[in-house]
Amino acid sequence: MIPDVLSDAVLAGLDPEQRTAVTAPAGPVCILAGAGTGKTRAITHRIAYRTLTGEISPRHVLAVTFTARAAAEMRARLGALGATGVQARTFHAAALRQLRYFAPRLLDGRAVPELVESKVRLIGLAAAKAGVRADRTGARDLAGEIEWAKSSLVEPAEYAVAATKAHREPPHEPARVAEVFAAYETLKRRQGVIDFEDMLRAVVWGIEEHADVADEIRAQYRHFVVDEYQDVNPLQQRLLDAWLGGRDDLTVVGDASQTIYSFTGATSGYLIDFARQRRAAVVVRLVRDYRSTPQVVGLANAVIRQARGNEARLRLELVGQRPPGAEPELKIFPDEAGEAAAVARRCRELIAAGTPASEIAVLFRINAQSEAYEEALAEAQVPYMVRGAERFFERPEVRQAMIALRAAVRSTPGETPLVTAVVDALAATGWARGQPPTGGAAREQWEALAALVTLAEEYEKAPALLPIGQAGAVQRDVTLSAFNDELARRAEQQHAPTLSGVTLASLHAAKGLEWDAVFLVGLADGTLPTTYAKTPDQLEEERRLLYVGVTRAREWLWLSYGQTRSGGGRARRPCRFLPQLERHSPTERAGAADRSRKPDRRRSQVSSCRICGATLLAGADRKLGRCPTCPSDLDQDLLDRLTEWRSATAAELKVPAYVVFTDATLVALAERRPSSPAELLAIAGIGPRKLGQYGAAVFALVGGTTPDTAS
Repeated sequence: MIPDVLSDAVLAGLDPEQRTAVTAPAGPVCILAGAGTGKTRAITHRIAYRTLTGEISPRHVLAVTFTARAAAEMRARLGALGATGVQARTFHAAALRQLRYFAPRLLDGRAVPELVESKVRLIGLAAAKAGVRADRTGARDLAGEIEWAKSSLVEPAEYAVAATKAHREPPHEPARVAEVFAAYETLKRRQGVIDFEDMLRAVVWGIEEHADVADEIRAQYRHFVVDEYQDVNPLQQRLLDAWLGGRDDLTVVGDASQTIYSFTGATSGYLIDFARQRRAAVVVRLVRDYRSTPQVVGLANAVIRQARGNEARLRLELVGQRPPGAEPELKIFPDEAGEAAAVARRCRELIAAGTPASEIAVLFRINAQSEAYEEALAEAQVPYMVRGAERFFERPEVRQAMIALRAAVRSTPGETPLVTAVVDALAATGWARGQPPTGGAAREQWEALAALVTLAEEYEKAPALLPIGQAGAVQRDVTLSAFNDELARRAEQQHAPTLSGVTLASLHAAKGLEWDAVFLVGLADGTLPTTYAKTPDQLEEERRLLYVGVTRAREWLWLSYGQTRSGGGRARRPCRFLPQLERHSPTERAGAADRSRKPDRRRSQVSSCRICGATLLAGADRKLGRCPTCPSDLDQDLLDRLTEWRSATAAELKVPAYVVFTDATLVALAERRPSSPAELLAIAGIGPRKLGQYGAAVFALVGGTTPDTAS
């Protein structure tokens, strides 16, 4: 296939804005891509288009991402497009590869020091040496501060001033944190180990201080692509500048409205200033949202439309491209326990109706909120997995399973089907297919091993990826040995399979993911935004967290909070970033200037769902006395008799039927079957006048008798 035909195939199916991004000339290109607008599609097709047209060589491209999962997806897409040979790696993976290659020159023949993946143990020792008391949780907090400092290019002696300027709230006095920081650096040097930030700094130093290293790296990599550019920190930007060496063939993609990692040192400033610092830059805005329904997109736009600050300068108004769907559901519960129980029930109903458990997520602001939902889901016998708690391939049961799979290679006959071999090997660890245990933790462990079986099924069935235009088939090795190699590759790249359970995750951990159905829970001031968010910039980041949460949903979205943390506790206000909740909240209080006003009876009439207990916000829901998604207990025979009676009454009074009772009121009567004046008045839209006019007739009909008169 000739290059023109290949490039046309790469351009096929792109929308006009994506096509502009893909075909932009060499040089600085900034793609502002809203959630669900196809940013990965745009950058992979841009790389493929440039390589297939002969403009650049694949081996001269370096695409960097922030997660191994994103890098793996990028490589897979590039391979399918025929752009083989492109390096797609995380910042850390790319730096480590370069450091290992150049170590003999940079380290006088010595190998790269051991890399410390977790700072917690060393920081605990450093804290003790500095006279600072820190348990494991305290050591993690200190680790976060030190990572922020190192990512921000702040040295121990500079920490106290820098932390104050950045409005940090460290776990100890800034001067004491600086002492721990200094002790940690000394301890690392003595033990001959480095951390991830040291690794990046070493590559920067190698390029900036060694011309031969700089020349070789720059000769290898001439064209750069950076994904999620709003999440770059100063250290990563310095590494990128070192790679570039003053050249400008750089494509970046990002969304300022998804800047949610500033606490780690990430800054959207590089994205915001990209076009100003590079006058020749091409800027493309992707706003067509292919992920979510227009209803979800509309709520996302409403949340972010009120944003202020620097990030708001690049705010994008998304345009939904999918068919209309359900309106987001807004729920208010008496307390957090009731909220969790209702979420679990709804998850069970969704799964029963056909939504895969893996396509449902419960998202919250802080990890501590997870426990209540784990308990509620376990009680409801709904499978779940906690994202971010532990890397998949580091789970004890997964490590044990991989050992068993490697051992089984020697005893498994070569003709054994792959899936059968995997199931048999896992059976040796005590796992049984089709027999998931009860209990949250046990079920989660079972699902982890079930995911390995699913992965084997996909590996056995899926054909090899072939570049566009390449004919023929590639024989895939589907032996147990080959599958073990695939697992090892995935483990190295942290490319975890999808577990078949409801996902529980913090909003930060949910970034970059999407589900058919999403529950955003705990949307109360003090939780979102957190009480620690005090400055305008911090509050804006909390707003962006909610925006990220909303845009994770494809088809169905639930938003809720408990009025108290526990029964009888202090009442809480709803999340201030959700105008819909704030406007209708029963806990809304009048301001000082309004206290002399007469109370608004309409705003004080708040009712709860008689089935799940949620506060009802919509008028139609209040009339029915239940949420639209809760099961109806309609008495069809009663509804027919009420309809017949209404027609006769309207004819006698010479008025339209709806003047007597609306259709919605008749449905409410047939569902709620009031038998007393109080129960009839509890139905929204029925007041004392209609009670007097039609009460006796309604009670007769509900009781199964015929009214004496029409009215």
